[in-house]
Amino acid sequence: MSERPRKQEQEQATAEITEVAPGVLRTMLPVNLPGLGHVNCYVMEDERGIAVVDPGLPGPDSWDALVDRLGRAGYKVGHVHTAIITHSHFDHFGGAERLREETGADILTHESFRPVWERREAAESHDAEANASEDEILERIENSFRRLTPWGTERTPPSREHIERFRTRDRFQARWFQTPEPTVKVVDSQIVRFARREWVALHTPGHTGDHLCLYDPEHGAVLSGDHVLPTITPHIAGHNDTDDSLAEFFDSLERMWALEGTTIALPAHGHPFSDLGGRAVDICNHHHERLNVLRQAGHELGCATVEEYMRVLFSERAWGNMAASETFAHLVHLKLIGEARQDVTPDGLATFELKPGF
Repeated sequence: MSERPRKQEQEQATAEITEVAPGVLRTMLPVNLPGLGHVNCYVMEDERGIAVVDPGLPGPDSWDALVDRLGRAGYKVGHVHTAIITHSHFDHFGGAERLREETGADILTHESFRPVWERREAAESHDAEANASEDEILERIENSFRRLTPWGTERTPPSREHIERFRTRDRFQARWFQTPEPTVKVVDSQIVRFARREWVALHTPGHTGDHLCLYDPEHGAVLSGDHVLPTITPHIAGHNDTDDSLAEFFDSLERMWALEGTTIALPAHGHPFSDLGGRAVDICNHHHERLNVLRQAGHELGCATVEEYMRVLFSERAWGNMAASETFAHLVHLKLIGEARQDVTPDGLATFELKPGF
């Protein structure tokens, strides 16, 4: 069997520095996560110093790579005045808090920024988080995996062996995964100034509820984060703080092809690319195709659980929490547009039945 072609987003980080738009440099930081080999950390130079977009994973390895890349570009950590975070996944916000500690840098996010595990523990204050011990923080992270999903199953947590391996690694600190506290929160259509020009903040929910893109109308550049990626389709979670995350994603993608004068998209993973609108259409079509797969499966499965639909929608190698979550998001969308009924079994599992005629 021939190997599947490697996606751009899986490529390992290199030390190469490239100017991808006037005053905007692309650097790559290492990421060792399923399906990802790097995160693009963009460096934007202006009269105040530099802003960095998505400063990588938590921990010393990513931090050392960030320091190295800044040095290769002719800068020091002390030049950073702002860390811009496109959304609340830790491979994007991990280095932000340390940048603030070392340089006093601002942390800029959309106003709704909040990592997933904190959304579910909203009653806990930031003061309590700041005073928590290492063991308490680790326990909180572990507990986030144990909660029931919205479709009634238990998440599959990391193995105890895996967790303990992280606990005993040299230099590992649970505080790496604490929530950065934004100092600058922007709203949709707000103007911000970096790289000696104005950028338009675009709230683009779907991949996460707090996703932020930045659009430079002067040069047509769009910092697209994980909203639009060049060769993979972003994950759409079925547990965002919204009724219909897929519908929000469709609306956000439409904004991308409606933007006028775009010349280059600067994604968080993979290489910069030119046809932002065309890629947004491709991703939108991909999800409509998935909806059609579910419609067809509904005729065969009848009333079925999310995991039963997941096994039709995804190949076996992809089965798991993320696949079930995305399946749930699509099924909920079908329910909300009137094409499916949702029920629950006596043991608490969500079921869906596609209505006749669709």
